[in-house]
Amino acid sequence: MADYDYDLFVIGAGSGGVRASRVASAHGAKVAVAEEYRVGGTCVIRGCVPKKLLVYGAHFAEDLMDARRFGWDVPDCGFDWKILRDNVLSEVDRLEGIYGQTLGNNKVEIIRERAEIVGPHTLRLASGRQVTAGTILIATGATPIVPDCPGHELGITSNEAFHLESIPKRIVIAGAGYIANEFAGIFHQFGAHVTLVNRTDVILRGYDEQIRDRLMQISMMKGIDFKFNAAFQKVEKAEDGSLLVHVTKHEPIACDVLMFATGRKPNTDGLGLETVGIQLDDKGAVPVDEDNRTTCHHVYAVGDVTNRVQLTPVAIREGQAFADTLFGNKPHRVDYDCIPSAVFSHPPIGAVGLTESQAKGKYGSCKVYTSDFRAMKNVLADRNERALYKMVVHPETDVVLGIHMIGPDAPEILQAAAIAVKAGLTKQAFDDTVALHPSMAEELVLMK
Repeated sequence: MADYDYDLFVIGAGSGGVRASRVASAHGAKVAVAEEYRVGGTCVIRGCVPKKLLVYGAHFAEDLMDARRFGWDVPDCGFDWKILRDNVLSEVDRLEGIYGQTLGNNKVEIIRERAEIVGPHTLRLASGRQVTAGTILIATGATPIVPDCPGHELGITSNEAFHLESIPKRIVIAGAGYIANEFAGIFHQFGAHVTLVNRTDVILRGYDEQIRDRLMQISMMKGIDFKFNAAFQKVEKAEDGSLLVHVTKHEPIACDVLMFATGRKPNTDGLGLETVGIQLDDKGAVPVDEDNRTTCHHVYAVGDVTNRVQLTPVAIREGQAFADTLFGNKPHRVDYDCIPSAVFSHPPIGAVGLTESQAKGKYGSCKVYTSDFRAMKNVLADRNERALYKMVVHPETDVVLGIHMIGPDAPEILQAAAIAVKAGLTKQAFDDTVALHPSMAEELVLMK
């Protein structure tokens, strides 16, 4: 490896790239990571972290109203978007500094330039400098997809949502996945009229049908509009600066901001992968084997750029497995079974394992246990919003195949429940556990 400038050169300093870099360096490798934007990647800079902080901010809208039912003399409160926005962006700056410090403490060289592969073991930086590496890791993540329709440039994506000058009075959100539903809840609580537009009639594809139906019912009850089977035709800008969104099967929709949340695509453009014989798949992702290796023996890839499971903790585990296997003499692989996930909608969703339809497809049938209830806090607050917990169980062995939840703090509760599903525990194990009363989580051991 002494023949190269670096033992490992990582392109992209997001969650997967940072973990792989520092672990490989700790194993004794000489490592550099190139990042053309900001250290931390999508999650820290323009994704889950700042989004979750906005979710926290949005919850105060209902919490302040509910507080009056609990005896608090809360006056009518105004909301200042710029204060929240700037505080969130300051926190992002702080976290970026910590990520950079962590890399530095682990003796990883940070190169703040774009890098592309120009030949076997050779990379060219934006400055024109060329470097060589024994192993190259692609960890460039993914980027929002924007539909190719006339006027699409008038819209924004989740990237820009964190930098808005003000909260729009009317916003159209294109898409119905987790990003669309999360921002629908955020903007609604901040006072915007939200219209969610989707090309099909299904929201949150891949989540349990009952759970996603419950979210749609609650969202509509709150005043969020849904336009289904609506394909984008064009976007026009009026003289007053507002937008007119034309979609199929519906009247044009007037709004102040149009936000595209129609999926994400791997960041593979201009990386030079073709120079080492790597062919992308039909989604533009980098194909890899179980050890994160591409078709080029010294080039690997982890995270969203591989389009396997686009979740930050998965990218981190892939980066860890890559570094341990290649540089630490501790070979292991990521287990993709029973990965928990959450949608920080309003209310949030937590899920792990098989949905009811997936279980029926795999085993022919399944047992289903549910708890449909109003959280104690919602009862006293006179808020008619019901939580739904659902357990999917193997038809013969009684093993819990999946747990799906919507309600206050569902992701926080689901994390612990996911351990039980991953461990292959039975419904009887839940039944045998004494309830923790009074709590919402106790419904997990009381389901009928």
